[in-house]
Amino acid sequence: MPITGLGPHGERATPANRLKLSSEDQQLAQDRRFSVAIVLHTARSDWSNQQMAGIVGTLGDCAAVVTEVVDCGFDAPTQIAALERLGRAPVDAIISVPVANATVAEAHRQVARASIKLILHDNVPTGLLPGSDYTSLVSADNFGLGLIAAELLAAHIPPGREIVLLAYGEDFYATNEREIAFGRWMLVNRPDIKVRTVRFAGLDTAGEAALTAARAHPGIAGMFVVWDTPAIGAIAALEASGFGIPVTTVDLGNDAAVLLSQGRQIVGIAAQQPYWQGVAVAEATILAMLGRIIPSWVALPGLAVTRQNVAEMYQTVWRAQAPRDIIDALK
Repeated sequence: MPITGLGPHGERATPANRLKLSSEDQQLAQDRRFSVAIVLHTARSDWSNQQMAGIVGTLGDCAAVVTEVVDCGFDAPTQIAALERLGRAPVDAIISVPVANATVAEAHRQVARASIKLILHDNVPTGLLPGSDYTSLVSADNFGLGLIAAELLAAHIPPGREIVLLAYGEDFYATNEREIAFGRWMLVNRPDIKVRTVRFAGLDTAGEAALTAARAHPGIAGMFVVWDTPAIGAIAALEASGFGIPVTTVDLGNDAAVLLSQGRQIVGIAAQQPYWQGVAVAEATILAMLGRIIPSWVALPGLAVTRQNVAEMYQTVWRAQAPRDIIDALK
């Protein structure tokens, strides 16, 4: 699928396959023995695990040492404190997944002012500019992911029905793009469907938010949840209360993949490629530390996953065989 979205400053994406480290680049990096710190929004997801595998392995190939990994737990003060501390540390670059926008902007800006290369993954805090405040953003085509999720869900919604878009309560570039694209696809292609947006504040409240929406609007015929971890919580809450509606989400996490293979509430997934996104993040980081000019936005397309192709897509995303639960469910 081509990359359909625009970057946070309206820029066109550079495909990740154009970021390539030459053998000379790798040798130069190995000679320099760079150090890199990683500041994650959360380490508690399959997406983060795959992303880290791509980042750490690629950096290791270039003898760049990961000196620290910070799990911010979606907490802005934790991220701010980590960035302030790492800004005084002897590191050549910081890779960050910002947990918010305006709240964490200044802490990220100070990293660049400390002459440390800053590579952003998946989100750009409000007001930060490429070149001066950060080197590059690497992400999925989040707009494209929203389009995929809308099309997959629409196939299961009868004419004239109402659905829920279960959205993240924080101002976050990646999920904002998914919401916009989902709503736009429905407006253009299924104007008969009414989309009702409901927001959850955190992972522990997604199930409650989904259940409240289902009880307040008992006629809802489907739901889109902006990523898989809150989707699992939402589905558990809905199933426990007897609500069985089709759901689509983003990210082929293990639990979501199992539910899809079993033909339960998840009917489709718009999958990122977190391992290859991690590789692209690491390649951008190495090139930045070598002083190369790199694009301001590097993106990877999403993948449409259904029950019919979940086993092979699992291999593509996870770089591993689909687990027995999935294989058995597909027999």
